[in-house]
Amino acid sequence: MNELTMNKREFVEYLAWSLIITILAWSIGFGIFVRPAKAANLTTVSDTLSNSNPSSTSNHTIAYTNATATVALQTVEIFFDPNTFAFPSSSIQSVTSTDIAWTGSASATVVVSCAGTVNNVTLAATTSSLKFTVCSGNKINAGTADIAINNNRIQNPGATGSYVIRIAGTQANAADTMVAIISNVVVTASVNTSLTFTIAGVVTGTAINGVTTTLASTATALNFGTLPITSPVTMGQQLNVATNAKNGFAVTVVENQDLISGNGASIHLFQNGEAVATPTAWTSPSSTLNVSRTYGHIGVTSNDADLNSGEFSGSLFAGNFQSTSSRQVFSATGTSDGTTQNIGLAEVAFRIQIGALQAAANDYTNTLTYVATPVF
Repeated sequence: MNELTMNKREFVEYLAWSLIITILAWSIGFGIFVRPAKAANLTTVSDTLSNSNPSSTSNHTIAYTNATATVALQTVEIFFDPNTFAFPSSSIQSVTSTDIAWTGSASATVVVSCAGTVNNVTLAATTSSLKFTVCSGNKINAGTADIAINNNRIQNPGATGSYVIRIAGTQANAADTMVAIISNVVVTASVNTSLTFTIAGVVTGTAINGVTTTLASTATALNFGTLPITSPVTMGQQLNVATNAKNGFAVTVVENQDLISGNGASIHLFQNGEAVATPTAWTSPSSTLNVSRTYGHIGVTSNDADLNSGEFSGSLFAGNFQSTSSRQVFSATGTSDGTTQNIGLAEVAFRIQIGALQAAANDYTNTLTYVATPVF
């Protein structure tokens, strides 16, 4: 009985000591394992780059949502992956308050020195971070923050890969985000050049730049027939140009010679053989005796309204399409469709008039050559 009783006593003592040790463990030891930690509860954290190409400079737009306010003298510090990002001057310290725009519901104004009492922060920079300190008497409200670092002040790492951007500081919350640095994609393409130039005849009675054709023409011939004395004869042609030349085109015309007959007589260029370059109103040849160049002449006009600022407007004619030069009669400054007036389509008219002294012959002839020159 005594031995059994002692065993019970020992058991009770054992339980008592166990209870004491357990209480001590809870009161002393629990604090060793549970330590205060900063809550990482910034949410919707991102950093958007304007240029993700290695070694290129870029803008950063850093966005996050903070569940708590950041109060006076606390800091918000943005850490860029150390030894990877840099400024063109190789120092992140060259960032100034004018490079930063802090918006969102948790907005702030970056100031050089603290002043005022509305969400002001000062900026300090290290070799790898931007640190904003909330001014005394200020605070940054809880909510979304969008911090734009502008003016391409940060240079990307030189190697492709993913890099950490950390938002921390002494504010209550922190978080990490990442950006991907990847080589730009070079896009190349080519477009074949195109040019279509056609000439068409026009019918009798066609109005061209205020004058009316008196004979029909074809694409390859202007047959003026037997010329009447003192009455002008007018024939025309239609010009169509379609091209994808960025800077447009110009069409010129040139004769290989004056209208010359087999007996050597000539019908000269308007006006009285002077080959005038500045378009002028049509006049009859002066028919001065013994001055053969005044016996008859041929001139050209165009209804391209914007040609050289409308130089032919008002039914004017020019004569400078002699064999030693050429006369511009149609142009455009961009791509053309071949059908739109003044851009892809224009009409020209040639007029001949002779006086009574023009030498008789039935074989006056020359050749006109049009040249369309695109400017790509």
